[in-house]
Amino acid sequence: MLAPATLRIRRGTEADLPRVHELIVELAVYERAPEEVTNTLADMRRDGFGPQPIFGFFVAETAEQGILGIALFYTAYSTWKGRMLYLEDLVVTEAARGTGIGRKLFDAVVAEARRTGAHRLKWQVLAWNEPAIGFYKRIGANLDPEWHNGNLTAADLQAYACDPTVVAAVEL
Repeated sequence: MLAPATLRIRRGTEADLPRVHELIVELAVYERAPEEVTNTLADMRRDGFGPQPIFGFFVAETAEQGILGIALFYTAYSTWKGRMLYLEDLVVTEAARGTGIGRKLFDAVVAEARRTGAHRLKWQVLAWNEPAIGFYKRIGANLDPEWHNGNLTAADLQAYACDPTVVAAVEL
């Protein structure tokens, strides 16, 4: 168990990305889909620290153990509510789960949502991930059973038949 005084939550930096990527892979293994991780360090550097950053993250670390968890988020927009923050992933390394790190990372994302004027914070949790579902229920989150998730993979996007006139308008 970690002593709470030794844990530090801070904004992630570009130097953190190798460890962040390791945690993403660890999460994919836990979620039974390690082959699905196609994101690279180069992608993450471009997308998080390039000229137009599209995500941010917080890390939980100790001086002794380094980064033990991350919360990766981005700004999204709701046509009904306006600005919102989307928590893409909250990952705590397996050995440190149950120590309160996840709650502290979640608190950081809530604070970021407040700081940026977000009207909503959204995320997803797999239906079989009982520990995560329990965590979200304990903090009072609403887990909405009415919505289904839509998704097109990279291959689906390439195979999708777009109206050529629409494509031409977008490419202007």
